[in-house]
This record gives sequence, structure tokens and C-alpha cells, in this order.
Amino acid sequence: MIPFSPPRVDQKTIEAVTKVLNSGWITTGPVTKAFEIELAKYIKASKVLCLNSWTNAAELFLRWYGITEGDEVLVPAYTYAASANILFHLGATPILVDSEKDQFNLDLKDLESKITSKTKVIMPVDIGGFPCNYEAIHQIIKEKQKLFEPKNENESNLNRILLFSDAAHSLGATIGQEPAAVYSDVSCFSFHAVKNLTTAEGGALGLNLPAPFDCEEIYKTLNIYSLHGQTKDALSKTNSGSWKYDIITAGYKCNMTDMQAAIGQVELERYASETLPKRKQICQSYDEGFSKESWYISPPMKSQDKESSYHLFQLRIKGFTDSMRDEAINLLKEKGVSTNVHFMPLPYFTFYKNQGYNIQDYPNAIESYTSVISLPVFYNLTQVQINHIIQSVKESINSLLDD
Repeated sequence: MIPFSPPRVDQKTIEAVTKVLNSGWITTGPVTKAFEIELAKYIKASKVLCLNSWTNAAELFLRWYGITEGDEVLVPAYTYAASANILFHLGATPILVDSEKDQFNLDLKDLESKITSKTKVIMPVDIGGFPCNYEAIHQIIKEKQKLFEPKNENESNLNRILLFSDAAHSLGATIGQEPAAVYSDVSCFSFHAVKNLTTAEGGALGLNLPAPFDCEEIYKTLNIYSLHGQTKDALSKTNSGSWKYDIITAGYKCNMTDMQAAIGQVELERYASETLPKRKQICQSYDEGFSKESWYISPPMKSQDKESSYHLFQLRIKGFTDSMRDEAINLLKEKGVSTNVHFMPLPYFTFYKNQGYNIQDYPNAIESYTSVISLPVFYNLTQVQINHIIQSVKESINSLLDD
């Protein structure tokens, strides 16, 4: 069975983790801090804070920023539940935005139409690793600035809608040869086991807030928030020789450990030279392999100014229904190919239905979802396996369309 997306774990990974285990310091410490600096350099962020998941990283920042009851945050309907779930924790209201027709990322016209005086954050999601149109989103934010009504000091300092990118898929994606992350006020990354770069579980905030914000001070504050509001972490207490600390807020517990960061360092060291080129080669092989099929819709991977991180290969099949897609997945499983679906739009889920969201309000998201199958993309996937996947997909889909 060809798996969907196993992590790359080799001797170099094992040695890095073993080194941390043998060091006697396994929780947040020097390795995590070094990883943050390396990540900040890679994504060109002012500061990076590594935490234990995308979800906690995003919620931690939005809590600090002041998102609360009565606030609206614009989120794609076509995304994983974490993007919107955290907003309910904050008491805010997710305003779901439809996808662009024949694409996966959010529709700019629908986005613009849903901005109100309550809108405090726009959270675009780079689905599959292909960056959203951040230049256009910035322009929309500028044009809607007169509607903006700040409720706290942070919102007053920014004096416009915050652009917070859900970059869970897009580490390594570029816009105009620059990291996609530089185009947002804040970018939030996931290092879950299936992501391009993994730390087993983990996430990171990339801070690029403009003046008068001080990203160094925000980093220090969020670091305290991530450790129960404690003014000294375990390492600094040990190094300083003083155990005394203060609790300055009722914080949370979502720090990254040095064991996780050690995996991340190995992953990042070979990310641009090995991981991204291999994922790109796999996706290009699929694209070429299906290019002559009349039912094939190529996923967005590269345009004149943007390039994906090749996190997913989202195969779309013209004329497919969701039942046909599910049958194709079963046929592929019989042929030894594991697949997935990214994503079921949020209004399909019971919780979101009960909140009053109606899937019929998001026709483009429905169209993409019903016809999509995500194919295996991982570093150790061989060309023989790729060829088998391509042939299996063709046989399975053609058999269903012929019926």
C-alpha cells in the first residue's frame, strides 16, 4: 500500500533527537530558540515564535491582539476546521467566504462584500500551498479602511483590518521570488506530521507587524503567554541561578520542546535543496501524467508571479460527483493507493450547520469539494510508485466515467 503522506525520518533525524535526549534538556530551550531564528531568516519575518500547534499559535496571537465577542473574522468556507474553530473559542464570529470559481483559495469579490465595521481580521488560507492574492487583499483592506472601528489599543495602532495568513500549507511558497509570508502582518505555520516540514506536532507564528508595533516585544509577551503567564521559562531560571518568577497574566501552555525543534532543524536545513524540489517533481509528474485526459483539471501550482510549496496535489475531475469521487477513492485503495480529500467545506459539518451556516451559500466550494482527490506527495515516493499512481487513477476514473 502506497501511503498518503508519511514523514521523512532518517538517521539524521534520529541523531538530532538523540543528541537532545542525551543533553539532559528536552523541553523548550536552546534548540527551540535556534530553530526560531533559522525559521525567521527563511521566511523573512521580524520574529518567529515556535509553539505546539498551528491552532494554539493562532489562538494565542488573536487573544493577545484582542479578538473577542462582537468581532468578525473572514475565513474561507473551504478550509480545515481549525481556521474557524479557534474563533468560537474567542467568542468572535467566523464569516465564511466562498472559494474562487474553479480554484481552491478564497473569492475576492465575496470577501469584499462581507467586510463590515465589525470585521477585525481577514484570514486567507493558502490551500495546498498556493498563495492567495495578498496584493489584492491589501488593496481591499485599504479601500475598506473607512469602515474600520477599533475596539482596543492594538487595533487602534494598526488602524485597519489585520491580515493574518493561515500558512499551514505554504512554508516555502513564493510571491515574486519572496517568501509568501512577507505579505501578511502575521503568518501562522503548521508542522504537523503530514506537513512539508514536520516537528511531529508543532506550529509557528511569523511576525511582520508594521510600526508602531515592536515585534521583539510582542515575541517576548507571547512567549510569556505560552507558559502560563510566567516571566521566566525553565531554561532561563536555571541559567540565571534564580528560581523566582512572576505570573503576570492567566496564560496558556503551548510551548514547543527541543525534541520537536531538533526534528524541525533537520527538516529546515534540507528544505529548500531537497524537500521542495522533490515535491515539485512529484506534482509535475502527476500534472504531465494526466494532461491528456479530457476530465483532468490541473490544480494551481505556479503562475507568473506565484509558486506553490507543493504541499498537496489536489486532483480535480471534470464531471465528477461526490459519490463518484468516493467510489474512485475505494477503487484506488484496492489498487494499493492511499488518498485523501482536502477539504470538506465547513458548512457540511454538524457543528457549523447548527451555527446557521448553509452550504448552498458557497457554490464554488461545493464544486471543488465534490470533484477533488488528494494524491500521495512525500519525499520517499519513488518514480515507480508515481507511475503506478498515475496509471491507477486513470483506470479508476475512466471506468467510472464510462459507466
